[in-house]
Parts: sequence; C-alpha cells; structure tokens
Amino acid sequence: MHEPLIRFSVFIAILAAMGLLQALFPRRRLQLGYHRWPANLSIVVLDVVLLRLLLPVGAVGAALWAEQTGFGLMYWLSVDGVVAVFASLILLDLVIYAQHRVFHAAPWLWRLHRVHHADQEIDVSTGLRFHPIEILLSMLIKMTAVALLGAPVAAVLLFETLLNGMAMFNHSNVRLPLGFDAALRCLVVTPDMHRVHHSVLPRETNSNYGFNLSFWDRLFGSYVAQPERGHDAMSIGLAEFQSGRADSLKDLLYMPFLDSPPVIQQGEPQDGDNSHQA
Repeated sequence: MHEPLIRFSVFIAILAAMGLLQALFPRRRLQLGYHRWPANLSIVVLDVVLLRLLLPVGAVGAALWAEQTGFGLMYWLSVDGVVAVFASLILLDLVIYAQHRVFHAAPWLWRLHRVHHADQEIDVSTGLRFHPIEILLSMLIKMTAVALLGAPVAAVLLFETLLNGMAMFNHSNVRLPLGFDAALRCLVVTPDMHRVHHSVLPRETNSNYGFNLSFWDRLFGSYVAQPERGHDAMSIGLAEFQSGRADSLKDLLYMPFLDSPPVIQQGEPQDGDNSHQA
C-alpha cells in the first residue's frame, strides 16, 4: 500500500502551496516571521518518527483490521460503497471536533495541547506544531474511532489526508477575499475562522474547534465569527507564553511540564533555554 507516499506527497505540496500563498497574500504582518519554523518543522518530524515506531499500523491499519474481521458499525449495518465512505468522513470529523474540545477542557490534556496554542504567530507551520504525546494520543483515539465505525480504508486514507491538509490551510496566514471567506466557511473552516481560536482571549480560544467542517461549531454553540479586536490587532497565542522570541524544539517538548513560566524580558539573549514571558 502506498499510503505513506501519498500522504507525504500531499503534505509537501500543500505546505509549499500555502507557504507561497501566505508570502504573496499575507493576512497579518508576522512579527516573528520564519524564525518559528525550525522548531515547528522539527517537532512534526519527531512526531512522524515516533508514530512510525510506536503505532506503525495507524488509522489505516485499524481500517484494514475492521475490514478483515467485519468489525464496526458500517459492517454491522451492512453499509457499504459511497455511503459508508461519506458517513465515515462525517463521523470521523465529529470525533476530531469532540477530541479538540476535550483537549481544551481536561487540564492534563490542555498542558499538551497548549504547545500548539503557545505559538505567538499563526501561519501554515502552526498547523504542524503538536507535542508528540498529543499526537500519539490523537492517533489512538482515531484508531479506536475507525475500528468502532468500521470505516472503509478509502475513507480513512482520504480523511487523514484531508485533516492534515486542512490543518495547514486553516492555520495559514493567507488573505482570502471577505466574500469568498464568508461563502467558504459555510462548509469548511477558513483561516479567518480558525485564527479566532488562536486568540489570546480565553473566550475566543475556547471557540471554533473545527478543523475540517465548520458546521459542528454552529451546531454545538462554539462558533465565533470574528475576533473582538479584529484580525490585524488581535494578539495570538497564550498570555503566559508571550516571550517575544521564537521557541526552540526544547521549549516545545518541555512546555507541558512547565507550571509557571519564568519571566523573560524582550531583548534578552535567545539562548534556547525554556524561559517564557508570563
């Protein structure tokens, strides 16, 4: 099966495309710019390596197992073909939405997820910035959901590819025409919609949880259309992690275990330690 090659090819293509588009048509001026990219790209490489070592079968492997054993909702209800693929895509997206809300609500899970939110800017690389423990837990959740649903292999491969691609798209710093954004977000999560979720204001951080489909937020009352301070003036990240410098890979790996970030003054040497401005 060529699943890893397919996903890697799509990943590189979307990363390059969104990187180019946000350079040509930026939505916001990025104060830290590309200085954040080494850590954000390094952690996704580490995530992929650990997934391959610890959970090599992944979600597609869980779908193959369900297919071979006839296990899962789609097989029990004898749902097959296009209907099974479509239903699986919708239900898996709901699972990811619910997972995202839980990672915000449970304190020990939030410690992991805040690595993603602590990025002081938001662009395509932010969509890759997740702590390895969160990535492993997320894969276990997806594998369980895939098995219980009996999701077809084609649906899981498509979903995994879409989830990865949409994460890069809706975290990107691309300026979309307002009318196009308004129409597009009726179905999928746009960069302007998801940027609200990365606001430093808690009310906005705890909104717009969707990654693919936008209607879950409307259905479950977590939709916020625009940031209170506007897209240009809003502050990105978390109040306790505003160092004014780019994080290192060491910072990202250690962040879940940091209780009270020590204060660092802007202009201090960026020596790669774990300091952050409270």
